Amino acid sequence: MTEKALRLGTRRSKLAMAQSGQVADAVSQVTGRPVELVEITTYGDVSREHLAQIGGTGVFVAALREALARGEVDFAVHSLKDLPTTQPDELVLAAVPEREDPRDVIVARDALKFTDLPRGARIGTGSPRRMAQLNAYARTHGLDIETVPIRGNVDTRIGFVHKGELDAVVLAAAGLNRIGRADEVTDFLSVDTVLPAPGQGALAIECAAGNADLAAALAELDDPFTRAAVTAERSLLAALEAGCSAPVGALADLLADGQIVKEMRLRAVVGTTDGSTLVQLSTTGPVPHTHEQAMALGRELATEMLAQGAAGLMGERAH
Repeated sequence: MTEKALRLGTRRSKLAMAQSGQVADAVSQVTGRPVELVEITTYGDVSREHLAQIGGTGVFVAALREALARGEVDFAVHSLKDLPTTQPDELVLAAVPEREDPRDVIVARDALKFTDLPRGARIGTGSPRRMAQLNAYARTHGLDIETVPIRGNVDTRIGFVHKGELDAVVLAAAGLNRIGRADEVTDFLSVDTVLPAPGQGALAIECAAGNADLAAALAELDDPFTRAAVTAERSLLAALEAGCSAPVGALADLLADGQIVKEMRLRAVVGTTDGSTLVQLSTTGPVPHTHEQAMALGRELATEMLAQGAAGLMGERAH
């Protein structure tokens, strides 16, 4: 008798389906069981409001978590940057697979690079984090740009450029890579210019805490370096008391000497969306080997940022 298929809960967007399909294949390999995708519509998918207005945090996650809690699906795949920083007791983050490219990218008309956009160029993004950093870069480099709030899926966003409504849009490299549209990127934004969202490019595989056998099987897909990095980034976000729609960028990366990984560096930025004020700091420490060490790295940097006035730059505090 063949084993019953595992049910993977996923959002219905093209990107969610693509990344869930990739995880499904990997889970099939480690468990030897077939995996079927169960499509779930979330509030974030049906609401037409701007993400910053509907609270950002968790709008794409709640319906998937409810399906897990009710036992309608066995596990779920999220974009880690959508996941609220508090983990519910009844669910376990079973695996954080190896991270995709964390950078943001530009898709611009006429294959333009960011710095080659004409004066007054209109750049679309739904992210206060991207707006803050793009506007700050423009201010310090004498560029004249206008950031325009947009939302919608990848097709919709790139469509604004093709239709001539916008000169460029900013998207995550990881998403375009996962849906096979990396060739549409006209420029990669260096993390020195725009720090990504905490957890950007990483996926979270979640299951019920009570399902120990499944959690153990899924754990085989975990990448310890990615997990340590995103744990530090998310700890910083939580310590700033910011939701995932706040203008916070963070990236932890490994510093190697040749082949030997020596340290982990955590960089973070908080800014006003017009780019007039940024608090940007970094810290470097030993590579965290425990969850608590990774959490501590994030908390320490957040404390320094708050001491430099980061709290006042985040607008509404998330409660």
